[in-house]
Amino acid sequence: MHLNFIKNTVLLFVLTLLSCRNTSNSQSLEVNESPIILGAQQTERYLPILKNKNIGIVANQTSVIFKAIGHTHLVDSLLKLNIKVKKVFAPEHGFRGTADAGEYIKDGIDAGTGIPIVSLYGENKIPDAAILTDLDIVIFDIQDVGARFYTFLSTLHYMMETCANLGITVLVLDRPNPNGHYVDGPTLDLQHTSFVGVHPVPVVHGLTVGEYAQMINGEGWLKEGVKCDLKVIPLHNYTHSTTYQLPINPSPNLPNSKAINLYPSLCFFEGTNMSMGRGTENQFQVIGSPYLKGDLYNYSFTPSPNIGAKYPVHKGEICKGLNLQNLARLDFIELKWLVDAYQNTSDKTVFFNPFFTKLAGQELLQKKIESGWTAQEIRASWKSDLEHYKLIRAPYLLYPL
Repeated sequence: MHLNFIKNTVLLFVLTLLSCRNTSNSQSLEVNESPIILGAQQTERYLPILKNKNIGIVANQTSVIFKAIGHTHLVDSLLKLNIKVKKVFAPEHGFRGTADAGEYIKDGIDAGTGIPIVSLYGENKIPDAAILTDLDIVIFDIQDVGARFYTFLSTLHYMMETCANLGITVLVLDRPNPNGHYVDGPTLDLQHTSFVGVHPVPVVHGLTVGEYAQMINGEGWLKEGVKCDLKVIPLHNYTHSTTYQLPINPSPNLPNSKAINLYPSLCFFEGTNMSMGRGTENQFQVIGSPYLKGDLYNYSFTPSPNIGAKYPVHKGEICKGLNLQNLARLDFIELKWLVDAYQNTSDKTVFFNPFFTKLAGQELLQKKIESGWTAQEIRASWKSDLEHYKLIRAPYLLYPL
C-alpha cells in the first residue's frame, strides 16, 4: 500500500522537527529544543507487544511514522515488519481523510494490501463484536485536535468498550494535542450525549489521546463500568505548553494551524444558520451568512463545493461576516463572535438549530445567549465546572502542563 497524502515528504519531516517552537502569540508557551518523538515512532517499545498477535488498527491519513527522509503509514510499516495486521478501522472522514464531515463511510478493501477496511462512521459507529473476535490487539493511532466534539474521541470510547468486553488489548500510540495548552467551554450534560459528545468534559479538554483514554478507563465511563486492557506509548519531549504544528491535516476542513486553533470556538456555528467557511479555501477561519446586518461584518465570501464540502451551507450565496485569519493564537474559547452574530442576525428565531445543543452538550449555552448574556458573563459561569474538571483530569496527565 502506498499512501501519498503529502507531496513533499521531506518538508513534512522538517515541520515535525520544528514542531516544538515558540510563538509570539502566547506568552505562556515555552520553547523546547528537542523534537517531539511520537508514540508511533517508538517501534522498539511496541513491536514486542505485537509480535505473533492478530492486530487491528484504527487509523487515517495522520497515522504515519516519520523517518530521516519522508514518512510511511503505520499499516505499511507494520506489514514490512511482519506484524499480522488483519483489519483497519476507519473513523469519520475515512481511512484517507477526504470524506465530508458527517458523510457515511463504507466498508471496503484496501487496494494495495487486500486488508479489510471496516467503517466506524457509517451505520455502525459502535464496533460490532463479531468483527473483532479474531483480534488480540487493536492499535489506536489518530491525530486529535483537542475538542470534545471532534468525533475521534467517540470512536476511541466505543472501541475501548467493545474491546473491554472481548478481552482485547487497546494500544494507543500517543500524539500531541495542538489545543492542549488550555481548558475551556461548557461541560457536557449526560442528558445530551451523542457522537459529538460522550463524556462529561468541557469542549476543550486539554488532554492527549493517550491521557484521555486513561481518563475514560479510570473514571469508569465505559458501559457498566467495564475496564479496557489499555496500554499507552507516550510522547517524548512534549508538554502541554509547547506548540505543535500538525504536518498532516487531520480532516479536510482543518487545513492549517490557524483553523485548528479556531475550531473549538467556531464549531458552535455548525448548530446555527452560519457558515464557517466550508466550501472556501479558508475553512474554520472565516464566518458569515446572508442574514447578518451591520457595519461589523465587512468581509464577504461565497461557498461552493470542494473537497470535504460537497454541499456547503449557503452554496452560491454571498455571506457577509468576519475574516479571523490574522488573529493571535487563542488560549480560550472566544464566544463574542457567536453572541454578536445572534444579536445581528435578521431573524433570531431561525438562528439556532437542534444540533447546537449537541455541540454545546447542554441547553444552557443557547438559553444564555438568547437571554442577552455577554460572552464574558457566559465564560465566567463555566469557572467552577472547569476547576472541578481539572481535578478529575489531574491523575491522568502524562505530561507537564
